[in-house]
Amino acid sequence: MWHCRKLPGSLKNEDRHWGSSVDRRGSETVRIGIDVGGTHTDAVVLEEQSVIASTKVLTSANVRDGVVNALDEILAQSSVDHTAIEAVMIGTTQFTNAVIERRELAPTAIVRIALPSGELVPPMIDWPDDIAEVLGRHTYMIHGGRTYDGFPIAPLSEKEIDAVISDLIAKNIRLVAISGVFSPSDPSQEQAVAARIQEKIPDVRITLSHSIGRMGLLERENAALLNASLLPLADKVVSSFAGALSDRKIKCPFYVSQNDGTLMSAEFASEFPALTFASGPTNSLRGASLLTRLNDAVVVDIGGTTSDIGVLQDGFPRQSNIAIEVGGVRTNFRMPDIQAIGLGGGSLVLDEGRTIGPQSVGYRLVTEGLVFGGETLTTTDITVASGAVNIGDATRLSGLANSVVETAVATIHSIIDSGIDQMKSSRDPVPVILVGGGAVLVSRSLDTASELYRPEHSGVANAIGAANAQVGSETERIVSFRRVPRDQVLEEITDQLKAELEHAGAISDTIKIADIEEAAVSYMADESTRIRVKMVGDLSFERRGTS
Repeated sequence: MWHCRKLPGSLKNEDRHWGSSVDRRGSETVRIGIDVGGTHTDAVVLEEQSVIASTKVLTSANVRDGVVNALDEILAQSSVDHTAIEAVMIGTTQFTNAVIERRELAPTAIVRIALPSGELVPPMIDWPDDIAEVLGRHTYMIHGGRTYDGFPIAPLSEKEIDAVISDLIAKNIRLVAISGVFSPSDPSQEQAVAARIQEKIPDVRITLSHSIGRMGLLERENAALLNASLLPLADKVVSSFAGALSDRKIKCPFYVSQNDGTLMSAEFASEFPALTFASGPTNSLRGASLLTRLNDAVVVDIGGTTSDIGVLQDGFPRQSNIAIEVGGVRTNFRMPDIQAIGLGGGSLVLDEGRTIGPQSVGYRLVTEGLVFGGETLTTTDITVASGAVNIGDATRLSGLANSVVETAVATIHSIIDSGIDQMKSSRDPVPVILVGGGAVLVSRSLDTASELYRPEHSGVANAIGAANAQVGSETERIVSFRRVPRDQVLEEITDQLKAELEHAGAISDTIKIADIEEAAVSYMADESTRIRVKMVGDLSFERRGTS
């Protein structure tokens, strides 16, 4: 039996209330969540856990105008006093799109500390030519690096470093990424090289690989390179966010959501824009969990062009354990395990309904779709024709054959079923949460779903997820429990992460371990183990300065 639950807007469980507009704005915490997508900018005002205003507007070319328009909508709906807003949380796909579209990336150099052991596989060896040419292929290799336990492979050479600096000055390169073998275990060589470059080139901006990626030299190096190349764009985007808030006299701190479902300060986002990769789908998964109170489920976020399918585990997106490609570049960010399929509200319907997507009219749906007066048959038209939703002018579909509608509806559900089946870890049906503006495409049961959930405010689940994101931090090491007991290692790591989280604004007594991952490392002495620990905490809403 298939059950579709449209959850009410006011859930009393755990004293959390996801209600529609309410007139109850006294001492409760008020915050704003914004998600800036490639097509739409979504925004919500939350009072404690109540949605008191929400909107979806078109994203503007300069980002700022779209954010201002969204703010105007939700502030007018909610009548919230601007001084009562404690924090603004923003998610954005701007940096992901920049990499994918090869735009606004700046020339960047990579300095690898790896000789003599790392000579045979040079930096950027597997990069697509178009993006490698945009960054300039400015690669340098110098002696150094360490083994996993910190033992030096070779000493640094000041002569080599100075030669690199001379070439950087000659080429007028002011963006640099630095990577070292096993630098997450001991970053001192990366830091020493950075200090030397900074001394000679004061206006240089540097990304150290140990601060952004995990173990694995090539993927971590690629992540650092992408991050450094995005720094000028990050200044513009973060400045646009700050300007939009200032325009509306909102003076509270603002935060940017990361790709693991946690937050970073605006200043931190200016230095680490690549940590926002995949933050949109992550926010949607977090929002879906919060709206339904489900901690374990599959989430299908259906947009205008694509659908993102992810898995919730203990309320957080399941993380990918494989190298993630961003614009064709392999990285090892802490990224959610997301399956993107070419199905959305604007997807083209072809071959009498047997073929759907991946081509889409995207944001042109409101002019090109049949129900909106256009000439293109889309999935939205099919959904209207099936009677599942009332959008646009249904009379324009009178000539559409019932067989085409029936075939297309079956194809839509088959595509989604196939995507869910590839993501779930059990052969049995699982709870499925539908979010996003295109969730109306699912009008029937899904073979893969034990229950379907359609929560109220699901169209802005991404903005809700952003507004409820926590502060998070993680670290990864290779250790030997024969040398240092496991309990001691965990204590050292958790003490370090807790200090970082408290510094970032987390409430001390809410900090907890979100995930521990341990794996034996083959062919290493002393029974080595790779250990990764992630901790999260709730953000303190005490005044922490202005944006």
